[in-house]
This record gives sequence, C-alpha cells and structure tokens, in this order.
Amino acid sequence: MVEKNDPVDVVIVGLGAGGGPAAKVLAEAGYSVVGFDKGPWLRPSEHYSGDELKFQNRSYLWPDVDLMPRTVRSDESSEGRIFNFSPVPSAVGGGTTHMAGWTPRPRPSDFIMRSLHGDIEGASLADWPYRYEHLEPYLTKVEWSYGISGLNGAEIGAGFRSKPYPSGPLPPTKFGAKFYEGCRKLGINAMPLPMSHLTERNELGRKAVNRTSFWNQYGDPTETRSTVATTYIPDALATGNFEVRADTFVREVKVDKNGRATGVVYIAPDGSEHLQEATVVILALGAIESSRLMLLSKSPRFPEGLANDSGLVGKNATFHEYLFAVGLFDREVTDPLNGFTGNYQSGGSMHFYETDHDRGHIGGGIIATTQIGQPINPILPGKPVWGEAAKDADRDYFLHSMKIGMILQDLPQETNRVDLDPTVKDRWGMPVARITNKPHANDTAMSKWQIDKNVEILEAAGAVRTMPVYLGEEFTGNACHQHGTVRMGNDPQKSVLNEWAQAHSVDNLFVLDGSGFATAMGVNPTLTIMAHSWRAADYIANTYLKGRSERLVLEPVSAGN
Repeated sequence: MVEKNDPVDVVIVGLGAGGGPAAKVLAEAGYSVVGFDKGPWLRPSEHYSGDELKFQNRSYLWPDVDLMPRTVRSDESSEGRIFNFSPVPSAVGGGTTHMAGWTPRPRPSDFIMRSLHGDIEGASLADWPYRYEHLEPYLTKVEWSYGISGLNGAEIGAGFRSKPYPSGPLPPTKFGAKFYEGCRKLGINAMPLPMSHLTERNELGRKAVNRTSFWNQYGDPTETRSTVATTYIPDALATGNFEVRADTFVREVKVDKNGRATGVVYIAPDGSEHLQEATVVILALGAIESSRLMLLSKSPRFPEGLANDSGLVGKNATFHEYLFAVGLFDREVTDPLNGFTGNYQSGGSMHFYETDHDRGHIGGGIIATTQIGQPINPILPGKPVWGEAAKDADRDYFLHSMKIGMILQDLPQETNRVDLDPTVKDRWGMPVARITNKPHANDTAMSKWQIDKNVEILEAAGAVRTMPVYLGEEFTGNACHQHGTVRMGNDPQKSVLNEWAQAHSVDNLFVLDGSGFATAMGVNPTLTIMAHSWRAADYIANTYLKGRSERLVLEPVSAGN
C-alpha cells in the first residue's frame, strides 16, 4: 500500500548543487517545499574528519556499488559491466560535500559552441537556449551567498562580471609556486582558481577557511569550506517552509491522464511507500540519476519515459574525464613541495580554453596544479604497491611531486547516453542506470595536446621526470561531473527542456542539475549548476507559480529531519 501525504507546493528530488539553491529560493519566496535525498544527512562536526581510510579506501561518502550499482559499456554491442562510473556522494549536499571546491565561471563561448564550430562529424553540438549575460546575475548571487574566493581581473578573456569576488584567494602552496614558475617561463597566464571558501570573514558572517589538504573527497568538519548542506539547506530550513527527507529513495514521478506531474512515489527509510503530491516537481539528482528516474517513470502518456516525446532523455551525455601529468623533482636539489599541506589545488590556468585550430581540436579546458594525494594513497602512475619498492617510491617522491590536471571538455554525442540496464537492479529492485560512453576523436586530440602542454609546464618548473596520463580508446569514468542527458533547447523535437529547465511536454516538471546543459563547458560545472538552478527557481517562484489558482496554500511544513 502507498500512503498518501498532504500535498505541498514543490517537491525537490536531490539536494546537491541543483536542488539546494532551488530550495532556498522557493522556501524564501513563501512556498512549501519538501526535499528528498537518497543519502544521509551528515553533520560536519559529527561525521567528517581527515581519516584517510574512512574517506579514501572505504567509500564513506561514495555510493555503495553493491547497493546502488551502475553499469557501463563503450558501445551498443557491448555488455554493461558493473562499475561505479562518475560517482557522486550520496548525502544531503551531494557532490559539494566532498569537492575540492573549484568554482570557476563559464565563458561566453561555452553557450554557443555550435554557432562557433558548426556541425562536427560524430558529435551533436548545440547552442544553449540562453547566453552568458542571462546567467551572469545568478553567478554573482551564488558567489556572494555561497562564499567563493578569487583574484579579480586575473583571468584573461573572461566574461564580464557585475561584482568582484567576496574575498581574495589563498596564497600559493609550495607546489603551487612551482606551477607559477613553470607558467611564467612559458608565458602562460596563470592564476589562483576561484574556490568555494572565504579567506576572510565578510558580510556572510562565516569563518575564514581552515586551510587543509583534506579537501578533495573529504567532508570538512570545520564548515569553513562552502557546501550546499552548510549554506542553502540551512537558509531554506530557516524559513519554516522547507522539510528535508533524507535516506529516502524516489522511485517514480507520477502524472495524471493529461501527462502533468502530480507528485512522486518514494520509499521511506523504514521501507514503506508514500505518495507526495505537489504542484511542481523538480529533479536535481545529477545527469545520470535524473534521466534514470525519468526513464523509470513510464505511463500511458509517456510509455518511453517521462517527458520523452523527443526520444532524447538520456542521450548526449558528457562527463568531463579528468586527466593529468605528474612531475617528479630531484630531492637532492629541490626543497620539499609538501603536497600534504595547504590545500589540494593551488593555481590554475584558462590560457588554453578557447579554440585554436592549430592544436588540431576545437574547444579547450581549465588546468590546475594539485597535490598527488595523501600519504596513504598517493597518485604516482606505475608506483609499486607493496614492499621495499613502494616505500622507496614514497620516500623519494612523495614530498617532491605534483600533478597538473585538466578538465576534458568532451563533445556531446547522441550515442553517449544513459538508459536502463535490462538485468541489473539496485537495492530497491529497480533497474540501474547503464552508461554507454566512448570518446570522440576531438576528445582524444584535446587530451593529448593539453597533457603534453602540462608536461612542458612541469619540465619548465624543474621536474626531472614526468608521467603523463592520456585518454585511451575508452573513458575511465574518472570524473564526478555529469551533463547533457536531458538537453535544453528551443525546439521540442531536438530537446527535452526549455531555457527555464522546464520540460516541453510536462509544464510543471523542472530538471535543475547539469542534465540540461547542451554542451559540457571546459570548467567544473558546480557554480554554473547552482546559478542555473537559482535562475530557474526565480522563474518558478515569480512567474510560473505566482498567482496560479492551483497553488497550494498550506501551513509551513516542519523543519525537522
């Protein structure tokens, strides 16, 4: 039996970078909002620490592949294999709970890739239905409400900004200084990348960041690194209009006979099933899980999945493969770089962001220098894993190494997609997401050119040995960024959502994560996702719901957990 709950104005499924800003905006506008997340609601001081075994080796923040698996394959003729492809932490706050904090802005060119480059064989380039200038006010809102540091005017070729950063950047670490040295010798514009923390107390009233290397893939017990769980979720709860339901799996979006969303069916922590009715349904689970939920939500009106009239739900997926080059420095002549101190990322560049056809590919991406990892799990390609040889490698290179990574701006392809695996089920007995993903020739060319350039920077900085990691014939899934599976556009035949992330065929369904992105961009997507969500939530609150006769008028829901 499915228990029916009292209806609310808005249901949000997924409380990460997409769901958090929407919860804040809609709750502050006076609407009753219920937010679901299939992961727990972790409290920083209680659950987070710098425990390497807990976070790096025991998957504390990551989905349990035995309970919530995914399958992946390289083409339609291959069988999917269970693999934790592009995992995102299962917790209230989503990926923001573990991320190192890179929050750069997109560039104007990111929104018009097809206009700039036309049709590329094998790819499915498309322009976004809005432009940088339409998103800019919301990028600024996020930077100032979330708490982002950066160096004003450092980035050459960036889009305009209406307001400076709320705080300046951290000084470089020792390995960051080496990166700047190499870039300076080669004439490369380098800068402190924008990060999701404040370096000084400001009008937000939050403490300055606790500078630690335990950022990337760790929860922050000090709450000085910004996350959705410590910013937008508390903002929404403070209104009294928002309720969090954690450890709760939403298995279906329900629709009426006309195809309008009526609410969601969810499985509570005790295993009971409930129907939560709402005037508006928002999906923000990430591009893989949002498209999966839409494909699971079949009905007589949508036999191929919710809002899937175009047949594009799940298609045009992009994932930002992370690739890098490691540099080793002579310990006899180079001072220790101390990658275990300071912060995970310390310096980057967008010098190679825009298209230069002399490189043999279109597009480009951000690069950044980082530590090679914590002592228990350093990233040294080919490093022995046991015995005296492993100890020698750590002794010789751990304090004298660094890496320069890149965000691969992979091109969208219709064949790169998410669908439902025909045989593998999750802990709730539902078909899991199956990812079909293979690099485009442009992806391979871009990664080869950029990693070779990263090697040049390392050598200019004094590295005596370099170890490049290139893209092979298949993606590795070494990325937590997801986009494109529920594409935005103006033509309902060629897209699923409009510019407000509103489904063309279900007017009260919105998808507010990276699913709608028409192209992947060359920067980390978190800031763009949050700004995109805020922009759409503004539309929902002030245009779509404002004055609607069916808007529910309820007492504010409990702010309990």
